[in-house]
Amino acid sequence: MTTTPDLLSRALGEPAGTSGPVLRPLPAQVADLLRALQAPPRLAAHLRAVHDVAHRLLDWTGRHCPGLAVDRDAVLFGAATHDIGKTLYPAELSGPGSAHEEAGRALLLSHGFSRDLARFAATHASWAAPGTPVEDLLVSTADKIWKGKRVPELEDLLVARVAEATGRERWAEFMALDELLTAIAAGADERLAFQSSFPVRPVRR
Repeated sequence: MTTTPDLLSRALGEPAGTSGPVLRPLPAQVADLLRALQAPPRLAAHLRAVHDVAHRLLDWTGRHCPGLAVDRDAVLFGAATHDIGKTLYPAELSGPGSAHEEAGRALLLSHGFSRDLARFAATHASWAAPGTPVEDLLVSTADKIWKGKRVPELEDLLVARVAEATGRERWAEFMALDELLTAIAAGADERLAFQSSFPVRPVRR
């Protein structure tokens, strides 16, 4: 019989199975924190899916526009922890709400993470603010496209940063990014099914 802790371990990093998506495991420091917090397995599965998509976005930016200065480690950490505040507000896993945003930042700070890394928990839904760093745009894009959601305003901001780095026309960079996001979105159903296969209720040992 499968126990709830086993479900959390599966969500964090064990193979999704031959019929599921191939997703990278979450970073060890994030997985350890989620275990310590007795996080809901569904939250861990969601963070894993967004983290995997962030990897794909970063791989693309590295190949397509190497002149774009991006803190890769920060983006991956941000993607892996952006919704960690939902350990405190689990109702927001299946319903609307933004209380998890500031709560997530405070939670990460209380566990010794820097403000620079903790910020993603609070900023992943506020990408339209003036001067938003490209790292935040990438985390926000990963948090949308993992489930196939396209947000033109967000994508336009990312295109502008890419075009600035490459010196190419925005329309050309839009086409390049659109091709990537379309390919990522094609796997949305599998990622959604993976997330939905885990319970919302937190782990209680």
